[in-house]
Amino acid sequence: MYSIDNSSDRAEAERLNQHCICVTLDQSAIVHNIADQLGDNADEILSSAAWQQFFSSTAVFIREQILEQMKGIVHALEAVATLPDYRRRVLSWAPQSAQVDSGPSGAFMGYDFHLGADGPRLIEVNTNAGGAFLNAVMGHAQIQCCGASTRISGAESFDSAVVAQFDSEWRAQRGSGRPKTIAIVDEQPAEQYLYPEFRLAQQLLRNNGFDALILSPSDLRYKDGALYSGDKQIDMVYNRLVDFGLQAPEQAALRSAWLDGSAVITPNPFVHALRADKRNLALLSDRDTLLDWGLSREHSEFLQHGVPRTVQVNATNADELWQQRKQLFFKPVAGHGSKGVYRGSKLTKGTFARILDSDYIAQAYVPPSERVVLVDGEQQMLKVDVRLYTYKGAVLLAAARLYQGQTTNFRTPGGGFAPLLLLNSAE
Repeated sequence: MYSIDNSSDRAEAERLNQHCICVTLDQSAIVHNIADQLGDNADEILSSAAWQQFFSSTAVFIREQILEQMKGIVHALEAVATLPDYRRRVLSWAPQSAQVDSGPSGAFMGYDFHLGADGPRLIEVNTNAGGAFLNAVMGHAQIQCCGASTRISGAESFDSAVVAQFDSEWRAQRGSGRPKTIAIVDEQPAEQYLYPEFRLAQQLLRNNGFDALILSPSDLRYKDGALYSGDKQIDMVYNRLVDFGLQAPEQAALRSAWLDGSAVITPNPFVHALRADKRNLALLSDRDTLLDWGLSREHSEFLQHGVPRTVQVNATNADELWQQRKQLFFKPVAGHGSKGVYRGSKLTKGTFARILDSDYIAQAYVPPSERVVLVDGEQQMLKVDVRLYTYKGAVLLAAARLYQGQTTNFRTPGGGFAPLLLLNSAE
């Protein structure tokens, strides 16, 4: 059952996060790791401006009990996704392309949490969560600090877990065997901020026997019931697009391959509709409805504590939401990253009117926890969120992000991805 972290455990983690200024990142180890993986192509990545902003030099301490609570919330979400009534409801507002279930569960699910005083709170669910490959590199380049016995969650087994994940996604749709060619697909991938991650993913897949390509949708064509890039048939797509329903005209080839099952696509429109559509959060925070639909009391308790109250914004509740806006966070249903999100306390009436004309949810605001870092010799407090990368509910990797501002970003000096150092109760 769900349990609240006791005060002594919380106090120790908070003390370390508020006062420990140890530099735990071994920059030379990261450089050597990238050079080993990418060989002569490493210089292009290591010299990029984006590379310098990916990683914080400071780790984030959490109690192992907090990680277990986050895992419990994820397991409860997986249980909800199996409920027939829940499926019917979320698919009712999903696009037509999401009505197809070809079997895959979705590679690299991402669950983002803020760590509140009463435990972790789920802020968002992502079906194409970025950063896992970068965090795996970072996880192998950490130095222990503060005399604590610590461990980093997931980095040691990451490579084998990734391969097993893609094999499992293939078998879920094809029954046996494994793909020959996997395409990592995003819009203009070489111009994406996380392009270095695509290169790491490509190399990992190649090292394990796959022919891996990095492609844009414009590189794909659909012909005679198959997906191609040039003359090469694409068996599987690791989908990093934020057009979650594959609805834009430029996704025509990919959409055709998805609808007729000629390529295994992961994550896909069905997975997004089932697990990551922001409107789903209104159901996930409605305990009574979930119980009526057959969710166990144990799982419902995790969600009651772990999912902030969320509602869809409409004309009916507009006055109430405006009055409560200082306690709310507003997010566009079709948004991704931090685009179009608003802290209610900063809303103007004009912006709120535009929200009412769009498709938004309102979520109870959960303040992020904080971590002290050194920037040019000066101590600064940065905000923290925690992401679990999972597959079928099992954690592949856990990491934090440090930032300043309204939402997570990679523009904050001293910020970026940060490892989680787990403290157990015996320490």
